[in-house]
Amino acid sequence: MRKLFAGVGAILLATVAAVFAFGPSAQAASGFTVSGGKLYDANGNEFIMRGVNHAHTWYAHQTSSFANIKALGANTVRVVLSSGDRWTRNSAEDVTNVIGLCKAHRLICVLEVHDTTGYGEQSGAVSLDRAVDYWLSIASALNGQERFVIVNIGNEPYGNQNYSSWATDTSNAIRRLRTAGLTHTIMVDGPNWGQDWSFTMRDAAPTVFDADPARNIVFSIHMYGVFDTAAEISDYLGRFRSRQLPIVVGEFGHYHSDGDPDEDAILSYTQANGIGWLGWSWSGNGGGVEYLDMATNFDPNQLTTWGQRLFNGTNGIRQTSRQASVYDSLPPPTTPPPTTTPPTS
Repeated sequence: MRKLFAGVGAILLATVAAVFAFGPSAQAASGFTVSGGKLYDANGNEFIMRGVNHAHTWYAHQTSSFANIKALGANTVRVVLSSGDRWTRNSAEDVTNVIGLCKAHRLICVLEVHDTTGYGEQSGAVSLDRAVDYWLSIASALNGQERFVIVNIGNEPYGNQNYSSWATDTSNAIRRLRTAGLTHTIMVDGPNWGQDWSFTMRDAAPTVFDADPARNIVFSIHMYGVFDTAAEISDYLGRFRSRQLPIVVGEFGHYHSDGDPDEDAILSYTQANGIGWLGWSWSGNGGGVEYLDMATNFDPNQLTTWGQRLFNGTNGIRQTSRQASVYDSLPPPTTPPPTTTPPTS
């Protein structure tokens, strides 16, 4: 009997040691989890996002984009959705289809509501509370998909005005989602059109993280003109790392109307420090920022300079992307990804 207890004790000690050594890998999980500032998939393996944003809500017919993005090596796609307040609402049926496309092509699906963009400054933008209403209305599409889906409550939820309530409003939105039974990893964007130049998200991040009873939050910073030096990039991201708070670069570009972000520094620092990123954006940009397209007219055979940099350049997707382990045991898609043949002259 003494030997039996000794054996049981050894097993318990080994289990505890594994949890401390490897994070949630020794624990059963229904979906993504965070621990020690890192994101883990449902198998307990660390997952580092390497992907792009796709403007699905404005180009819902471009369903081949998911296959094409995967074929270029991405492991994640951040999908633009609408609550119906500013653009055509994406129904639960449509979101189910989007998730199915992500799963068919073994991409992790980050879903975001875009109608919150610039709230407090942008006319027509809606609150995070309104975004939560939308998530709860399509809960049927989300439930059971925790292994493959991360919920980004609202895109760039405040502009450069009236953003002082960001922490309170974000915490309340998280609590509402949890109270309603949503168990996914939740991603939250910073204010100031996502760039958090006021350091509102940076400084309040511990409070917002603790507001989640599940402690399953990832913070997302958008890096455009505010982040035009390597020092600014490393300082901002480093402050999250030092506090062991999960951070990703949820959007960034090689150039923008507000300045010239240092994309090389973003890519090198995130690679050196195991931080995920999602470039903006696959295709379909307008309003004077067409230069942010990675593929011309959604054609994967016509990558732009920005697309070539992000997919094929140093520290880019092909070099650094690793597929989420939840897909490792699944067979490959039965049909090859569709491609677009450039027209002949």
